[in-house]
Amino acid sequence: MESISRRLFLSAVPLAPVLTQVEPAAEEHPTMFDGKTLRGWNIEEGPESAFFVQDSSLVVHASASPPTWLRSEREYENFDFRGEFLVKGWTDSGILIHAPRHGRPSWIGMQMKIFHQLDKVPTPQSMGAILPLVPPGTVNVRNGWNDFRILMDWPTLRIWTNGEIVQDLSLESLPELRHRLRYGYLGIPTVAASCSFRNLRIRELPSKEQWITLYENPTDYANWFVSEGKPNFEALGPVLRADGAGHIAAKDKFKDFELHLYVRAARAHNSGILFRTAGQGLKSPRNYEIQLHNVEEAHFPTGSLYYYKRAIYPRIEDEKWFLLQLLVKGKLCLVRINGETVVEYDQLENLEEGHIELQAHRPGYWTEFKRIRIKRL
Repeated sequence: MESISRRLFLSAVPLAPVLTQVEPAAEEHPTMFDGKTLRGWNIEEGPESAFFVQDSSLVVHASASPPTWLRSEREYENFDFRGEFLVKGWTDSGILIHAPRHGRPSWIGMQMKIFHQLDKVPTPQSMGAILPLVPPGTVNVRNGWNDFRILMDWPTLRIWTNGEIVQDLSLESLPELRHRLRYGYLGIPTVAASCSFRNLRIRELPSKEQWITLYENPTDYANWFVSEGKPNFEALGPVLRADGAGHIAAKDKFKDFELHLYVRAARAHNSGILFRTAGQGLKSPRNYEIQLHNVEEAHFPTGSLYYYKRAIYPRIEDEKWFLLQLLVKGKLCLVRINGETVVEYDQLENLEEGHIELQAHRPGYWTEFKRIRIKRL
C-alpha cells in the first residue's frame, strides 16, 4: 500500500510554478538574534545550558534533549523567516513553526527538519521535510553554513534551502496539516545533537485570522455569566479556575466556530465544554458537551463528545497544560488534543447557534482554563 507520507506529498499541489532561487525581500527583515545574547528567546522545559551564544551564533548544546526547546518571545501568524544553520559532522535539529505555548510543538504546530545527510531519495525524515509527514521535493544541504527561508502565508507554505525550493505546499489540502495552529511561536527543538544558527531575521506578513477573546485576563470575565448551579469560578490573572458544581456561559452565541483553549486539571477531574446551548447548562433543552475527565477507562474520557462518541484517549498528564481545539461546522464536530484528533463526528442534529459553556462538575476537583479564543466560521 502507498504510505501516508507519500500520499500527503503527492497531494501537495504547488501553488505556483516551482521557483529555483530565493525571491528578493520587499523590505529589510528585522533581526531576531543579536549575536550576543538570547534576548528575544525563551528556553522551555529545560536547563539554561540547553542553548547558548558562541562566536556570534545561537548554539544548541549537544546534551540537550526533548522536551526542551527554544521559543521566540512573540507569536507569529504569517511571515517570511530567514537565517543560516551550520552542518558540521552529525547535525540534527529543526525549526518549529506555529508552536504552542504548551503541548507538543511539532504536532500542534509543525517542524522543518534539519539534518546533515544528503539523501538522494527524500523521505519524511530528510533535511527540509515537514517532520514526519511530508518529504521535501529535493534535499539541498552541505557541510558548513546553509541558508534557509520559510515563507508562511496560510495556506501557502514554501521553504528554500541554499536558494532552492524544497517545499511548496497548500496546507489546506493536507489532512494531517490542515488543522495545525495557524499562529504561534517560532522555535528550535533539541534532539541530543548540536546545531548552530545565525543571521535570524523575519518580516511579518498580513494577518488573516480573526479571533475573539473569551478569556485572557480578569477583565474578560465580564464576557461570561453563571448559567446553572453554584460554580466557583475565579479569575486569577491569565487563568480561569473552576471548582464546585455548575456552569458559566459566554454571552455571545456561536453556530459554526473554531475554539482554542489551554486546560489543566487535578487528577481524576470532571469538567466539560458545552456548545450550541440555550445558556442553561445541562438544563438546556439542547446542548453538546466535550468531556474533560482524565480517566482512561471512563465511560467518556477527555475529548469525548459526551453520549454521542467516545474519544481516543489522549494520555494527557495530570496538572499539566494541554491545548484543546474544537471545530464545529454544520453537522461536524472535531476535537484535537495536543495535536491529535481524538473525536470526529458528523451527525450533529442541533444546528442552531448557542452559547459556549464551561463546567465545574465535581467539587474539590479543580479545572483551570486559559487563553480561551474563538473564531467564527
